[in-house]
Amino acid sequence: MGSPPSGFIKQSIIFLKLYIILYISCIPDSTNHLFAAPTIPPHFGSSDISSYELQTLELDGYLSFDNNHKAATDFGNRYNSYPLAVLHPKSVSDISNTINHIFSMGYASDLTVAARGHGHSIQGQAQAYNGVVINMESFQGLEIKINAGELPYVDVSAGELWINILHETLKQGLAPKSWTDYLHLTVGGTLSNAGISGQAFRHGPQISNVYQLEVVTGKGEVVACSENQNADLFHAVLGGLGQFGIITRARISLEKAPKMVRPYSIHFIKARTGLLNNWRSSFNPQEPLQASKFNSDGKVFYCLEIAKYFNPDELDFINKKVESLLTGLSYIPSTLFTSEVTYLAFLDRVHVSENKLRAKGLWEIPHPWLNLLIPRTQIHDFAQEVFGNILKDTSNGPIIIYPVNKSKWNNKTSLVTPEEEVFYLVAFLSSAVPSSIGTDGLEHILAQNQRILDYCIEYLPGVKQYLPHYSSQGEWRAHFGPKWQTVLQRKSKYDPLAILAPGQRIFQKGISFL
Repeated sequence: MGSPPSGFIKQSIIFLKLYIILYISCIPDSTNHLFAAPTIPPHFGSSDISSYELQTLELDGYLSFDNNHKAATDFGNRYNSYPLAVLHPKSVSDISNTINHIFSMGYASDLTVAARGHGHSIQGQAQAYNGVVINMESFQGLEIKINAGELPYVDVSAGELWINILHETLKQGLAPKSWTDYLHLTVGGTLSNAGISGQAFRHGPQISNVYQLEVVTGKGEVVACSENQNADLFHAVLGGLGQFGIITRARISLEKAPKMVRPYSIHFIKARTGLLNNWRSSFNPQEPLQASKFNSDGKVFYCLEIAKYFNPDELDFINKKVESLLTGLSYIPSTLFTSEVTYLAFLDRVHVSENKLRAKGLWEIPHPWLNLLIPRTQIHDFAQEVFGNILKDTSNGPIIIYPVNKSKWNNKTSLVTPEEEVFYLVAFLSSAVPSSIGTDGLEHILAQNQRILDYCIEYLPGVKQYLPHYSSQGEWRAHFGPKWQTVLQRKSKYDPLAILAPGQRIFQKGISFL
């Protein structure tokens, strides 16, 4: 594994975030051409035959054909495609038998299959119109097996939530190396994308910290795979957007877990924005009196977050070490906020915000998120145009920027990243106010996202979407670039009828892709 460039990332700091929160009003862009997708109810006819066929399956779990509204929703709250049935598996054979049955029906059936974890997709990726949605959370509660040897690991069901894995591994003083910022997601869901957080610069994404997988292919075959066994399938499904197989079990790399975390938040002011009133609720000011006078005065608000992991017996050393590191930064002391929390509380901090938003009825609203991977040589041009010209009004949520090192990522997986060694994840985590036609409304945010994408397509060709969404195969071909032929070969090999993950809109059953 390579080392970060000098001056770019200090290895002793293991967590780095930059929030850019913009709050200004302006007239909505009239070029908006994106709208929320309509609800698509199930149709009948051929589906009656498919329903009868499915009911003949012998399962450890069960299929539900009614009241499947949940399977037609996700965190994005924009797409609603109703399935014919939802499979609630209790064994891997339930999944393999169901897929094999649909595969054996060939093109005579239009049934497709989508695996759904905790439903945190944002654009209907885990939905299957008039098909079968597999409720992977039915696998929760199966045994989590921890090996605490020289190279520790944990074997888990793909339907298990990362928060549950953290609770169990911490009992033995261990924890997975790489995380997402939100832990109430399933293992299979994040491994099918990448799994990125502020730790990715050090350990790579979650898909770079997996030893072994169990996968059910689009033909219903159950296959064990790793770097040394069925390696092509192993690499295909990691970051593969569910196109080549459904991950059912995973062996995750572990490391010794720290007990405590000391996060630091340093705030900077520039021009033109407002400020959230509760932005510092998780931190204590270094100089309380001066901090009480700190006000953005309607200007852009930048927040640099740093976190240092430690154990209680290292406290004196940690204080001196962090103080030494902070001397390299120029900031006003009253803008430095800090706290001290357990490792568990730090990793699960977003869940606290979720509970607050749920209490206010602000969680299940549209989330038109946009995630981009920006090459280092293009980040300044991107920032100048996007933060200087496009986002003149509100961003309607935090913008998180993570610097990462490509050397920590396995380029054999299906995930597509910029070619440069250093690139940045820029995540626009917007929330739309329902029924609003203003700058906090869905249509305005979508138009804003499209302006950002259009700029990148025209001027920054090295930019890639993370959690990508496209409406045509031509766009997907451009997204995958040189990997497209590999994608076609793997699809032909592992899911030749294009049964899996129709919500990604990459392939369509019954239409040749070769």
